[in-house]
Amino acid sequence: MNAETNRTNTPWPTGPVTPETLQRLLKDRSVTDIMLAVPDLQGRLLGKTFNAPVFLERMTDGAEMCSYVLATDVDMTPLDGFDFTGWEQGFGDFLVTPDLDNVRMLPYRPGTALVFGTPVHDDGTPVEVAPRRMLETQIERLHELGYVVKVGVESEFVLYTDGPSGRTPVWGENFDYGLYYPPHVSDVFRHLADGMRDVGIVHEAIKTESAAGQTEVTLAYGEALKACDDYVVFRHLIRDIAGRHSMVPVFMAAPETGVGSGLHLHVSLWTERDEPGFAHHRGQELPPLMLRAVAGLLSALPHMAPLYAPTPNSYKRYQPRSFAPTRYSWGFDHRGCAIRVTGHGNGAHLEVRLAGADANAYLALAAYLAAMAHGLEEELSPRPACDGDAYQDRASIPLYADLAEALQHFEHSTIAQSLLGKDVVRHYAHAARAELAWYRTHVSDLERLRGIR
Repeated sequence: MNAETNRTNTPWPTGPVTPETLQRLLKDRSVTDIMLAVPDLQGRLLGKTFNAPVFLERMTDGAEMCSYVLATDVDMTPLDGFDFTGWEQGFGDFLVTPDLDNVRMLPYRPGTALVFGTPVHDDGTPVEVAPRRMLETQIERLHELGYVVKVGVESEFVLYTDGPSGRTPVWGENFDYGLYYPPHVSDVFRHLADGMRDVGIVHEAIKTESAAGQTEVTLAYGEALKACDDYVVFRHLIRDIAGRHSMVPVFMAAPETGVGSGLHLHVSLWTERDEPGFAHHRGQELPPLMLRAVAGLLSALPHMAPLYAPTPNSYKRYQPRSFAPTRYSWGFDHRGCAIRVTGHGNGAHLEVRLAGADANAYLALAAYLAAMAHGLEEELSPRPACDGDAYQDRASIPLYADLAEALQHFEHSTIAQSLLGKDVVRHYAHAARAELAWYRTHVSDLERLRGIR
């Protein structure tokens, strides 16, 4: 997926561009279309594609979007009952101001640039329940404590293809760490790698996993907000590329019985002088900062589960011996734990393994950072690390059995309200209730299958 050329026979620009460069490209018509995008509750990019001259006129003031983009379920059904929008308010507009420090060219759509937008109220204040804004708030919180957050994203998903017998994984066996790919899969991986380079996403690796069709893509470590922005652009990109090959990537926590796909976030704190706060070597005691961060995660994350496990399907991933956690535990290089201490030296960090592929990266990371800040502010100490079978670690709190149980602990939690704000908790509790209501009233294929006698 190499960059094409424009009508002057020069290559389309690739990757991130500066606001000044964007203005030049708009004025000389090298860029003809602007996608102004807002991450929604599910972590998708929603928005409008503007004609370049119109966007140029609105770059300063922004553009209107219907507020329901932050008040829908996965099917884009408008959900009533939110505080800031709904049928009572008529689902009016909010203003979306472009973040001109975050502009990316999309070479697979020549002449098009992607600009992230910030939803704001009439008085110009940010919409605090917007996922990207929620993450910014927690990044700012840790910055006030003297720390910069760096994050790496490890994304798992399953590639399916449509055929005469229905939708099936693109390969059918355990292909973990495989290095030979069927030609049609190899083409998708090659185009994905080229596409990520072209949009300015630095990826570390593309890897096949143990389940049929399961793929893992790891994105390079970096500044927290950019890491999540890269991830949502990656998801946008893989859907486009896979679709061109008659495939579809499925980001479900449990896409099949016995199969789990995770969204593992690798997190570390650095000082404002770019000194690693978690640095240590194996065998050494962990730095106090790291221990407090672990303690905060263990203490606060049980209060915020709907932010990193947002659907009923999320909880079907939490199975013993599955490489997904079943308890709020931590350990050293332990893939059975919810929190894994990994890396060494300056690269030492925490891998939080709770979120599944269905999680919104902004929301999951916002919850993780809020919990870590809680540990730092309260100077908490963690329980002893797990040094055996994490699935039998009775000293650790079990994960919730389902979304209903998680919701009950979330919406009434004073810790969640303190860390996230009451408005945020109400908003996402309402979204979780709507998700549960949908599942409770819809009949599944499995029910029909078991009901045929």
